[in-house]
Amino acid sequence: MTARASLGFTVRELRALRALRTPHGIQRALDAMPYHHASTAWSPRRVLHERTAHCLEGAVFAAAALRVLGFPPLLLDLEAVQDTDHVLAVYRVRGHWGAIAKSNFAGLRYREPVHRSVRELVMSYFEGYINLRGDRTLRAYSDPVNLARFDCRRPGWMTTDGDLWWIAEHLVGVRHTRLLSRAMIQRLHRVDRRSLDAGLVGYRAR
Repeated sequence: MTARASLGFTVRELRALRALRTPHGIQRALDAMPYHHASTAWSPRRVLHERTAHCLEGAVFAAAALRVLGFPPLLLDLEAVQDTDHVLAVYRVRGHWGAIAKSNFAGLRYREPVHRSVRELVMSYFEGYINLRGDRTLRAYSDPVNLARFDCRRPGWMTTDGDLWWIAEHLVGVRHTRLLSRAMIQRLHRVDRRSLDAGLVGYRAR
């Protein structure tokens, strides 16, 4: 097996990633991992071995797993106010966008590839993107970033033992598109208690 074909993973690691088979299989693997709040930015290899992840780590892991399955490793940043940003691994099937994500909120995870544009995909997260007060906080989204652009960086982003905070910094710095006008934002209401409770199913406090 060539280094390019292995992407830096061992045979055993590649076998584990290929066993996920589909984007939905990748999401199921992420859902099975506990959510953690540690100040880490592990590589996909570390996530594979530690079996736990938070938002950024889950998205980077999913991007690498998608790559092993033949998709480009794309990440997309969701920008929020009075809340934390969220990172998605995005993919296309027959021209339609879907997403994989690790989140502490129930509504901010997987999306089927049925969305005709990146904006349409992002808007599917709007109602579920809430803070603990019930505010709707999603405001902007980045262009998709292909992590293959960082393949020349050493050690490799998929298998390094070091943290990947530089990926988060890159995502924050790329162009973001605003979703709402000022007038729209002023008219927003908080979600009702039932919707907030639904979003917190499985929530793990810091």
